Amino acid sequence: MPALPPDLIVCERDWLSSNNLLCLGDAPAVIDTGHVKAAGDTLRLVRQHLQEQALGQHPLARIAHTHLHSDHCGGTGALQKAWPGAETWVPQPSLADVHNWDEAALSFGDTAQRCDRFGAQHALVPGHTVRLGARDWDIHAAPGHDNLAVLLFQPNTGVLMAGDAMWEHGVGVIFPHIDGVAGFEPFLHTLELIERLAPRVVVPGHGALFTRDNGALDAALARARSRVQYFIDHPAQHAAYAAKVLIKYQMLDVEAMALADFHAWLEAAPALRKLHQQHRPDLGWHDWLESLLAPLFDKGVLRRTATHVLDGA
Repeated sequence: MPALPPDLIVCERDWLSSNNLLCLGDAPAVIDTGHVKAAGDTLRLVRQHLQEQALGQHPLARIAHTHLHSDHCGGTGALQKAWPGAETWVPQPSLADVHNWDEAALSFGDTAQRCDRFGAQHALVPGHTVRLGARDWDIHAAPGHDNLAVLLFQPNTGVLMAGDAMWEHGVGVIFPHIDGVAGFEPFLHTLELIERLAPRVVVPGHGALFTRDNGALDAALARARSRVQYFIDHPAQHAAYAAKVLIKYQMLDVEAMALADFHAWLEAAPALRKLHQQHRPDLGWHDWLESLLAPLFDKGVLRRTATHVLDGA
């Protein structure tokens, strides 16, 4: 695994809960807080690392976010309760939506996902810097997966907190496209930005760290560009992919749902309706859902009993 400076500690999570980056110093900070389901674990990990570094007497000072999808900000409320003096920073366009707790603008409503309410005081403005832990981080706009997202880059160490703008393997759902807004081309521009920054170490939103030195960064960029270009050429495939991801994500959260509740959740997710229109408007709604669900059940991604749908993990 690539080495990070001792004041930067990654808590690698899973596909429901984003990675967290703890920035140590006199004013400790954390970037991205995971899913609400794992909020207790996020709180435990932050406390544990502060104590291990003999910084237990220093309260968490700042909480920052690459973007506000529920798997990256679900633990923020729990951290704020534990450290009520912590300042919370969000991408600039999201600050008013957090103040108003506009779940539609924050994407929780459209995707029918859950996130505990939290507050925010400060905006992450592209072109500016933010002090997190012992270091200053450059803020860069990172449209594509989420057009409001930012990258946080620490130029002295070459560490990039990429959020979902960059994974080593694969590409996340390009949510702006679901809403009829340009997303594919902005994603390619964000990849170009990452290439120009040439980070030494990338902390992705999900998955293990990877590095520039062994060629992993170049390989990841090539894979991501190829995947986005495929979506540009085959937008209906992105719609199908996005719908399956949303369904799987819900099941990772709840683990099991009564059949009636599962179908009620499908009916209540506006994003799935939009994807149906993008993918197969010629096919009836319920037939389209079944065309998505059948391969998920066949491959064991989901399981079904006489009464329940269960996650296949």
